[in-house]
Amino acid sequence: MILVTGTSGFVGNKIMQVCKDVIAAPSLRNISEDEVRRIVQESGADTVIHTAAISDIGECEKDPEASYNANVLLPVYLAKASKNIKLICFSSDQVYSGTEADTPFTEDMVNPTNVYARHKLEMENRVLDIDPDAVMLRAEWMYDRYLKKGNYFMNILNAKDSVSFSSNQYRGITYVKEVAENMEKVARLPGGAYNFGSETAKSMYEITKDFLALIGKNITLNDSPARQNLWMDCGKARRYSVDFSLVEDGLKKCAKDYGLI
Repeated sequence: MILVTGTSGFVGNKIMQVCKDVIAAPSLRNISEDEVRRIVQESGADTVIHTAAISDIGECEKDPEASYNANVLLPVYLAKASKNIKLICFSSDQVYSGTEADTPFTEDMVNPTNVYARHKLEMENRVLDIDPDAVMLRAEWMYDRYLKKGNYFMNILNAKDSVSFSSNQYRGITYVKEVAENMEKVARLPGGAYNFGSETAKSMYEITKDFLALIGKNITLNDSPARQNLWMDCGKARRYSVDFSLVEDGLKKCAKDYGLI
């Protein structure tokens, strides 16, 4: 049995739709350590997938205390409550926000530069200190045809006249359906941190140019100034058969699933 947190959110909701033998945790907002322990114990789960978080970078900058409570303390409470239970926590590619390299980033190249990223990295380290068998997923920017949360796919579909992406920015973006489909394999991973998502050798400008052509959307694509790279080498997880489509193939799959091609 799998206990899933954050089931009203983007990732948790999709896990509930796709995975088997899942139960939803109640809201964990502002919850005590004792209450977390009770929820985990009463669930009867043998796996906990923790997706709940404050993931808005700007919101975390404005209220670092709330970010710390949600993004560090709550996962720590779960780690303490999950003895003999497999704990999977979603981290973020933002832990590489200050990393500069000409090749995709491996797990040892972290350099967080914002509150959210620093809290996610602290969460990883503290949870793994408590539970070395826990799995930390450094997830990319995820997308779907989803109305409640802005994401790459919806940004393109909703664009009216133009979009802007840099030919000098490289990052992975991932179809959230593939995230959920991989959770059974993730539950078998040895403890540690893993880059998690689709890989690419194309810039965001190239990816967007190809995607616009794929779905037949005729708008202007501007080449914007260079932004930070957030591209990851996901070979560590792939060695355990945690596989994703390439970014361009994942977008094609999503478009096909929703009848756009």
